Amino acid sequence: MVGENEEYMLELLGKGKREQERDKMQYRDIKIEMGKIPHAEGSAQVDIGDTRVLAGVKIAVGAPLPDKPDEGALITGAELLPLASSTYEPGPPTPEAIEFARVVDRGIRAAEVVDLKSLFIEEGKVWSTFVDIYVLNYDGNLFDAGTLASTAALLSARMPKYEDGNVIREGNLGKLKTSGKVTSCTFAKVGNTILLDPSGNEEKVMAGRMTIANDENVIRAMQKGLRGAFSYSELSSMMDTTFDKSKQLRDILNKAVGE
Repeated sequence: MVGENEEYMLELLGKGKREQERDKMQYRDIKIEMGKIPHAEGSAQVDIGDTRVLAGVKIAVGAPLPDKPDEGALITGAELLPLASSTYEPGPPTPEAIEFARVVDRGIRAAEVVDLKSLFIEEGKVWSTFVDIYVLNYDGNLFDAGTLASTAALLSARMPKYEDGNVIREGNLGKLKTSGKVTSCTFAKVGNTILLDPSGNEEKVMAGRMTIANDENVIRAMQKGLRGAFSYSELSSMMDTTFDKSKQLRDILNKAVGE
């Protein structure tokens, strides 16, 4: 049975329209603000329309993974703050928060944004890089906002020093060594229509979701959500759009981090 919200959305799409009077493959306004968390190694806030996501990076000494003794660690977590949406509640991470963190982490890791080998300190000690993502306001498309915020925070992060068993976070510090950049494009299928950058109302009625993460030349990760199916031609079209729109996202990212 079609609900009122879905009926309204399908009626809009039938007229070739969508909310905010934008095209099917058009992002809402995107803004990146750097250095929002003073005591973090790096941080960035990203607004996509009314969706607002904050990412902070903390770097600490830890033990390496047993199968990667000469590499540092990357740990990504996400919190859906109750102030961001009436549907979010306090408590342990929800499946939605876990999926959000994993999708962002997968893109960052696959694109090798962080040079993990550069985080080796000495036998039994490495730097662990924590990326914490906080949803401050929800209006759809957390994945692209989270990927942008996390990547910007990592690219701007200062690298602590380890001297005589002490961690030094002040003074003349270099940047965290990075070796790539990643952005993602998220699509929603509403009825038979594919939409880029779904709003909150569009996500409520979407049958399927696809997030595609890429760097400049290579698709690095893909994540499908919900039960709706995508045809081969639809997937191919979304991949082409991802490469095209990622240029816009990288331009915004580069400007924010000063590159």
